[in-house]
Amino acid sequence: MRKRQEPETVELQVDSAGFEGVCVSRYDNKVVFTKYTVPGDRISANLYKNKKKFYEAKVNSIIEKSPDRIEPKCKHFGVCGGCSWQSMSYEKQLYWKSTNVKDVFQRIGKVEVPEFREIIGAENQFGYRNKMEFSFGASRWLTDDEVSSEIEIERKDYAFGLHIPGRFDKILDIERCEIQSDYANQILSSIKEFTYKHNYITYNARTHDGFLRGLIIRYSAKENSYMTILMTSTPKNEHEKDLITWFGSEFADNFPKITNLIHAINDSVNSVTIKESLILKGEGFFYEDILGVNFRVSPFSFFQTNSFQLNRFINEIISTAEPKKNMVVWDLYCGTGSISLPIASKVQKVIGVELVESSVEDARNNALINSINNAEFYSADLHNKRIPELLQSLDKPDLVIIDPPRSGMNPNLIGHLLNIAPPDLVYVSCNPATQARDCALLAEKYDVISVQPVDMFPHTYHIESIAKLRLRAD
Repeated sequence: MRKRQEPETVELQVDSAGFEGVCVSRYDNKVVFTKYTVPGDRISANLYKNKKKFYEAKVNSIIEKSPDRIEPKCKHFGVCGGCSWQSMSYEKQLYWKSTNVKDVFQRIGKVEVPEFREIIGAENQFGYRNKMEFSFGASRWLTDDEVSSEIEIERKDYAFGLHIPGRFDKILDIERCEIQSDYANQILSSIKEFTYKHNYITYNARTHDGFLRGLIIRYSAKENSYMTILMTSTPKNEHEKDLITWFGSEFADNFPKITNLIHAINDSVNSVTIKESLILKGEGFFYEDILGVNFRVSPFSFFQTNSFQLNRFINEIISTAEPKKNMVVWDLYCGTGSISLPIASKVQKVIGVELVESSVEDARNNALINSINNAEFYSADLHNKRIPELLQSLDKPDLVIIDPPRSGMNPNLIGHLLNIAPPDLVYVSCNPATQARDCALLAEKYDVISVQPVDMFPHTYHIESIAKLRLRAD
C-alpha cells in the first residue's frame, strides 16, 4: 500500500480576508486559504489540500499576532463554525466586508459603480439574534481539548447545541451562544440541565430514534418577550410526558418573559417536518415592528434575525428606492412583506411576488392587520425557466425591488426586466457575488448608481448589499 504523505508544514503571512470566512495567504505562487485567522497574522500551517490554483491549510500555531486580532468572547469559537470572524476587531470586520463587496463588483461583475457608500455597521455586536435553533443529538462532538484531556465525558450519547459544519450527525455541546441574549442563554441552560439530569434520550440521526429533537428560541424586540419551541417525537411513556408537563408549568413559571410556549412534534426523519404544534402558553404568535408596521410572527415563519438592525436596513432600502406617490412598485421575492408594507404608504401601489405560499398568506394578513389597502401579494416561482404568466399580467412597474436568495436571479427574470425596462431597480442581496454577476447582465440597459453595504450579522462573513440601478436614457 502507498504510504500516506504527511502534509507540508509552512510559514505564512496572512494578507487579506475573503468570502466564506476564509483568510488569504500566498505560497508557491498560489493562494492559501485558512480559517480562523486574521489579516496581519504570521502563522505555521499544514497544507492539507493542493489544488491547481490554491491550497487549503490548517493552522498549527500563530507565530505573530495581527494588531487586529482580539480575544474571541465565545469559548466555542473555532469549533461551532458560526462566528468565524470573532477573533477580528469589529472595525476591521467592517473594512473587509466593504472591501469584499467592492471587489466582486470590480472583479466578477466588471461593473462601474460611481458611489460605493460607507458600510453601515451594527450597534449591537453581541446578543443581536432574535432566533436561534439548537439540536439534541446522540453523537456528541469531542473537541481537541476534550480528546487530549483526561476528563471523562459521562454521556457521549447526549449533546445539546449546534451542528458541526458538514456533519449532519455530530452535535457540539454548548454552554451559551454569545450572539443571542443572556436571557435566551438562561433558557438554553435550564432545558439542558433538566433533560440531562433526568436522562432523556436524544435523537439519533443515523438510527432515527430518540425523544428529544431540538429547541428554538425566538425574541420579539417590540414586545420584549420570548417564544420557546421544544421539538420532540411523540411522547410514548410517562417519563416523556413528564417533560412536557414540566416545560408548560415549572419551566414556564421560571421565565416570565416567555409569553409563548410551543410543543412541536416531529416523528419523521426530516428535521423540519412538524406533525403537530401544541400551544402550551400564549396565542402561538408575537408581533414585531418594521418602521411602524406591525408584523405577526408565527412559530416557524421567517423574520429577519437581527431586530436591532432591521429598521436601519429597511429604511436604507426605501431611501435608496426614492419612492414617489404616483409609483407602481414590484417587490420580487417579497417574503412576508418586510419591504412591501413599509413602502406602501409612500407609493400608489405595491405588488409583492413570492414562491412560498405561507409567506404570501402572512404578507396578506400583515396588510390587513395594518389596514394597508394598496398592497397585493401573489405566489409564483420567479426561478421558473419560463417567466410566470402572472408577471405578464401585472401593472407595469415604475420601480422594481428585488431581494433574491443567495443564488441570485434566474436569467429569464433578468431578461424580462430588460424587456419591460422599468426606470429604476433596487437590488438587495445577501450574496454580493451573485448580485454583481446579475448587475453585469442588467448592464445591457442599466447603470449601477450606488452600492450600500449593511452589516446585519457581526462576527460572521455575511453582508447585505443594496444596489441602485437606473435605466440609461439611450
